[in-house]
Amino acid sequence: QVQLVESGGGLVQPGGSLRLSCAASGFTFSSYGMNWYRQAPGKERELVASISSSGRTTYADSMKGRFTISRDNGKNTVYLQMNTLKREDTAVYYCNTARYSINYWGQGTQVTVSS
Repeated sequence: QVQLVESGGGLVQPGGSLRLSCAASGFTFSSYGMNWYRQAPGKERELVASISSSGRTTYADSMKGRFTISRDNGKNTVYLQMNTLKREDTAVYYCNTARYSINYWGQGTQVTVSS
């Protein structure tokens, strides 16, 4: 079955960086687009970044220039490099993919930006 396992979250100071990883299994990873979402306390889950099977990337406006999504098809892993982190980036970050109109989610990884 499809499994998505995020890692790399943690506590970081404002202006710092983190790299999140999402290890995927149970499907042909290279054939599917992958997404990163986040959900802050009391807010709806929002799309952060997407990468298509061909490597085309898109970002939410507030992340452009600070976040970079990438994928390694040899390792079945998608990454989210986050730079110049702000307090408002504090959230649980989720990896996502969709197959046959079914959404699959990882368990999430907490990112806390605080001094």
